[in-house]
Amino acid sequence: MYPLLETINSPADLRLVPRNQLQRVADELRAYLLESVSRTGGHLSSNLGTVELTVALHYVFNTPEDRLVWDVGHQTYPHKILTGRRDRMHSLRQLDGLSGFPRRSESQYDTFGTAHSSTSISAALGMAMAAKQKGEDRHAVAIIGDGAMSAGMAFEALNNAGVCDCNLLVILNDNDMSISPPVGALNRYLAQLMSGQFYAAAKNVGKQVLKGAPPLFELAKRLEAHAKGMVVPATLFENFGFNYIGPIDGHDLDSLVPTLENIRQLKGPQFLHVVTKKGQGYMLAEADPVAYHGPGKFDPALGLQKSATPAKQTFTQVFGRWLCDMAEQDPRLVGITPAMREGSGMVEFHQRFPGRYYDVGIAEQHAVTFAAGMACEGLKPVVAIYSTFLQRGYDQLIHDVALQNLPVVFALDRAGLVGADGATHAGAYDIAFLRCIPNMSIACPADENECRKLLTTAFEQNHPVAVRYPRGAGAGVATEPGLQALPFARAEVRRQGSGLAILAFGTLLYPALAAAEKLGATVVNMRWAKPLDTALLLEVAAAHQALVTVEDACLMGGAGSAVSEALLQAGIHKPLLQLGLKDEFTEHGDVAALMALQGLDAAGIEATVMARFAAYLPERAAKVVLKSVA
Repeated sequence: MYPLLETINSPADLRLVPRNQLQRVADELRAYLLESVSRTGGHLSSNLGTVELTVALHYVFNTPEDRLVWDVGHQTYPHKILTGRRDRMHSLRQLDGLSGFPRRSESQYDTFGTAHSSTSISAALGMAMAAKQKGEDRHAVAIIGDGAMSAGMAFEALNNAGVCDCNLLVILNDNDMSISPPVGALNRYLAQLMSGQFYAAAKNVGKQVLKGAPPLFELAKRLEAHAKGMVVPATLFENFGFNYIGPIDGHDLDSLVPTLENIRQLKGPQFLHVVTKKGQGYMLAEADPVAYHGPGKFDPALGLQKSATPAKQTFTQVFGRWLCDMAEQDPRLVGITPAMREGSGMVEFHQRFPGRYYDVGIAEQHAVTFAAGMACEGLKPVVAIYSTFLQRGYDQLIHDVALQNLPVVFALDRAGLVGADGATHAGAYDIAFLRCIPNMSIACPADENECRKLLTTAFEQNHPVAVRYPRGAGAGVATEPGLQALPFARAEVRRQGSGLAILAFGTLLYPALAAAEKLGATVVNMRWAKPLDTALLLEVAAAHQALVTVEDACLMGGAGSAVSEALLQAGIHKPLLQLGLKDEFTEHGDVAALMALQGLDAAGIEATVMARFAAYLPERAAKVVLKSVA
């Protein structure tokens, strides 16, 4: 099915293909990509949209000597296929398989590890300046989408690059589509470039780029009718010090290849604007690029199908429904997201309360301080943000929210391990980085119903509170109607045992309960990582010989550390075992398998506790455990 593609095991092989055969390579690559992703799941729309661009880049530039830096990197499957990883695509995003993003340890062609947006220009500029300092003649290319271009970090890099004399090419992959619909003044500006009357004459640099490329001259003649190709002078990017070329059709290899070949001969910072379509070549993905952004396994002939078995309610859905219900009750509520409307479960809120919904684009720092400003004026902002994305707004969290003790609720989605997206998206550090901030509180719901109630509790407070919850579904506990709150900073005993007590934070309550059945241990649902329910903690410590903490977060500075600190401060010295994520970046793979490898499933908790604390277990339970281990 792929006779030409199967001869290409590196970009060097690709460069041996006659130019008139490149479209055939692209067609086979797109077909292979669709077949592969439909079997494994993964990002699809964005990758279908970058097929021709990827082929052209590896055909023109001498990779890996010339550096390609892909922003976010979820669109690099064609890049992986062309760089010797075609036969490993069946392992994509699976344990010990290919990453869904570029990784330096995976291939020399992955020059910079990415997964969060808007880092490519900074990284590529660093590489270009390093080449200049070392006296090396090579290029650095940053490929960035229009959604990622809206982030402040991208403009910081542009501002720096414009005054640097180095061989840097920034390619704006303009597909008018981030995960959520793009927003902001820059997006409107790019739309005006595409829809307006382009200049008929090109600047000198444009003439040099187009020299020897008849297809582009012909394209320029059809400019107004087709809204493609040509140089737009006096643009925003030229004011940053770049030579701006474009926009050109990002699916037309007869435009891409000669343009890139000519740009490669130019010196100094260059900016190429290409226009592509997400889902290109697969009608269903073209029609609904959001649905096909990151699908699971599916039949390409049928497309995505609704499951006959109703799916369990996810924590994200619990949040989305709570947000709408609370907005109905309290007109002060406003919802804020940094470009993750769908991912954070805010679609219904946007539809029902459009005047109270704010998508600030890929601008996490701004989102946090924007919320702080609203809170200063008496509103009650709820910032829906992934755990790892809040890392990008950490200074603002401390300086603008917590220092002023403002009542902002942070709905932290994707806490704990996230599975296929791997270390870049795993919310392993939020408890540790939030717990050290004065005025901050951290709620850790154990299930869906508790999540809804703790969100209400957080909203009722007059200081900043984060509610952390994982991706996907939990124990399947039905949510109760209404907006009932739970007592602030209060834990509960869920199972009464003896000898040993397990203090569980978040969804690990359920594997802890399963382990405790065999261990004969007490289990406490702690609910809050900060402030701890110290009264109950000290009561449980007094009644048991040893304690175990379990959390789906890093151990250093985490909830277990909080328990240790509280006990020491009270002068209590009891054997304490802290279980959590190891001091390493957790690889991608199935969440259940990853938790088992971390020893955080029921069997792992049971085995570790038995190995360390068998002496503190009830005699009957200890015998049962010893027998099962044997």
